[in-house]
Formats: sequence, structure tokens, C-alpha cells
Amino acid sequence: MEQYNHTTNARKNKHLNEYERGQIQLLLENGLSVPAIAKRLGRVYNTINDDVKRGTVTQIKGKKKVEIYYAETAQQRYEESRKNCGSKYKLLACQAFISHVEQVFHEKTFSLDAIVGAAKRKGSFPTDQMVCTKTLYNYVDAGLLDISNIDLPLKLRRSTKPARVRKNKKQLGRSISERPDCINNRSEFGHWEIDTVIGKKTKDDDVLLTLTERLTRKEIIRKISSKSTVAVMKALNTLIDEAGPHFSTVFKSITSDNGSEFSDLSSLEPLTTVYFAHPYSSFERGTNERHNGLIRRFIPKGKRISDYSAKFITKIQTWCNSLPRKILDYLSPDEAFDDQLMLCIY
Repeated sequence: MEQYNHTTNARKNKHLNEYERGQIQLLLENGLSVPAIAKRLGRVYNTINDDVKRGTVTQIKGKKKVEIYYAETAQQRYEESRKNCGSKYKLLACQAFISHVEQVFHEKTFSLDAIVGAAKRKGSFPTDQMVCTKTLYNYVDAGLLDISNIDLPLKLRRSTKPARVRKNKKQLGRSISERPDCINNRSEFGHWEIDTVIGKKTKDDDVLLTLTERLTRKEIIRKISSKSTVAVMKALNTLIDEAGPHFSTVFKSITSDNGSEFSDLSSLEPLTTVYFAHPYSSFERGTNERHNGLIRRFIPKGKRISDYSAKFITKIQTWCNSLPRKILDYLSPDEAFDDQLMLCIY
């Protein structure tokens, strides 16, 4: 196989190695000057000159002090200097901020990015006394924080399976493919995704009905008696009564999956537009699925939802709606929702 590229040219901008330093010592002993050595080795003059200074030591020969270059000395000093290269940890300079991150993480279980973003937005710490999100995760990996990877709820269980749409399955109503761009690109307020969260897979256990607003990520969680059409519609009718005349303004559309519990959802059409995602395509309601994952931090799979009080469910809802989000410029869903509500109603 023929090769047409030269590979014998010296590479530029590379540090001197131990072999080259040995050559420098030998050439100096033979009386060559620094410029001549640089030319011989194909190096820049300053590179050779600096290394000669680095490796030169004072010796006594014949009762006289002489300056002699040693390749071993130059290599040792070079290696010591390299140990001090690179950026240093800011743990000591940012100790107050690090303590704040650890406290909020353990007390409120916010993500590291949410804590950093909220602190920046509120100006809680000077910029030079903070570190970025990536640095915090590096500290976690290095074991420098009171937070380990196993404490991070998503890092150890991210799915790498590709999303796909399955065909030839039931569709309960208007397809999500008919949804306008203002809903898909989240440019308009008032479009929700709906789902249910189950505990034990038994008929005598309660179920959570969850609704998530696509633009502001506002979360509504209602505890219902079962995963049935009657229970779902009863909870939605209660929500309609609570919203009163503003229901159609706040709930412009609802996107659901094709679960049997949502088979009567289209009966809400006079008040709101209902869309159904493609079968087995939970990624099309990613916002709602993401929030269901947040709920699982408090109610793991397999635990009976009946064992959790309505007060505890409300606490979960409050936590979700007070969590600062990077996508909202670190506003909480409550703050973003209230801003949009004011614009719509007033």
C-alpha cells in the first residue's frame, strides 16, 4: 500500500521529551550553541533556551563554580511544573455556595442545575463565588460533595431506547397529528397533557390523575378512586367547576393517550379540544411523562397510593410547581403560570 503523506516532519507545538533533553545535553557538551541546537533538533530557539535554563545547575569543578545542563534535572523540573498546570478546584473559595447546594439538594431534592440557576437568578451569591452545573457534577463524580451519583434520581436510569410509533392500534378520537403548531412549539398558553399514575396493580387501590401545562409546566395532581372512565370524568368535572367561566381560557386543549380510562374524554369537546397521542407513544406527551417521573421520587412503583394522604399528594404537587426550571429561565412553574394567567384573564 502506497503512502503519499510525509510522516517524518517534526511536530510543532509539542513539549520536549526525555530523549530530546538527552540530545541537548550531549550537543552542549560538544560545544554547540543554543541556536545551533535548536536548528539541529528542528525546534524554536526559545524552546531550547528555556529548557537549558530549566536544567542548568551550579557545580564546583577545580574549585570554580560552573553552570552545567543536566537532562535529568530538566526532565524532573518539567514534570514538577506540569503537576501545577490546569484549573484548580474552587471548593474553598465557593464553600458557602457548595454548602447551600448540599442543603437545598437534601432538603428539597431539587436538581443541581435548578439550584444553580435559581441562585443566579436571585443573585444569592457573587458570580466569582459560584461554580457552574457541570463543575458540580464533576465534584459529585470526584466524591468531593456530600452528594453521590446514587442520590441523583435520573443519572443511573436514563433510557437509551429509541422512540417509535406503532401503527394499527385503537385511536379514541382526534389524532395528535392534527394538533396545530402553536401547541407543538409551546408558543401558546393553556394546552395540557393528561395521564394516570398507578401504585399497586390492583382494583382496590387509588390512582393519581395528572395534568401538565405544556408552556409553564404547571402540574395538577388529583387522587381518584380507580383507573376508570367514571373516576377520571368525575375529577375533570370537579376541575371544570373550580375553574368556572375561565376553564376554556385556561384549558384550551388536552392531549391524552389511548387508555380506556380516557375513552369519554372527547365529551369535553364543547369546552376544550381533545387530542389523542399515537398508541404506545408516550414520548408524544413527554412533559407529562417527565412529571410522572418526578412523582415517582415520592411514590415508588409498587407502593399503594391509598396509603398516601391527600395532604401528602398536595405536598408533591407543591414541590413540582415550586421547582425552578432551566427551560423557564429558572422561574418555577407556579411563577410562570401566574404570569400567563394574568395575561389571559386580565
